[in-house]
Amino acid sequence: MKVVLTLIGGPTALIEVAGTRLLTDPTFDEPQAYDAGTITLVKQTGPATDPASLLPIDAVLLSHDHHWDNLDRSGRAFLAQAPRVLTTPAGATRLGGSTEGLKTWESVVVHGPEKNSVRVTATPARHGPVGIEPVSGDVVGFVVTPENSSGSIYVSGDTVWYEGVAAIKDKFDIRLAILFTGAAQPRGTFHMTMGSNDAIEFAHAFPQAHIVAIHNEGWEHFMESQSELARSFATVGLASRLTSLERGVPVAFEV
Repeated sequence: MKVVLTLIGGPTALIEVAGTRLLTDPTFDEPQAYDAGTITLVKQTGPATDPASLLPIDAVLLSHDHHWDNLDRSGRAFLAQAPRVLTTPAGATRLGGSTEGLKTWESVVVHGPEKNSVRVTATPARHGPVGIEPVSGDVVGFVVTPENSSGSIYVSGDTVWYEGVAAIKDKFDIRLAILFTGAAQPRGTFHMTMGSNDAIEFAHAFPQAHIVAIHNEGWEHFMESQSELARSFATVGLASRLTSLERGVPVAFEV
């Protein structure tokens, strides 16, 4: 199975697989500060690619709609150009339009332009430590399984490593994992997304998976960069498992 990934910036990546084009969490605004109620989120870099150049898209995989660093103003406008937007049930209610809310383990088929298809399944996600749910809100991850393939792609969305993520290994053969990392700390010293420890736990639990780490640059609240994560992987003998991405540069995987 060939997969081509292009990191656009932050949590936004283009996934090309089995004749379909999927986009994760669209964020296309230029650098600015966002008032998020009790906190301010500061975006430091703009997208690597003009969003118009990414069209056509077969579906957007939106982990959640209510945080600026996962769906900003330009990203929200982009949703109208996607035939399908898959997200949480709560997010679908807020967004309306072509948005579909998926419950955990629910799946749908996304068709490409030439009758190719992939199955997208919603997976558990928890955006921070136990007890954070009323503050952080609902989030979702995704597993993408191409037609006639036994291997799958995992898109974590904003989650930490916990038993819900571990349960994925009992249902899917993950060959490529796109982890939202950065050890985000927008509200305190606890992490809202995966840090090195989480990503290393994931790597050991899913030994067949190629791993890439995104959503670790471009925002002030990220505590751990892609290069720092790479050093952690090297320290524990996992350097060969992690592929670093350069913004705007397509990378092909055979999985």
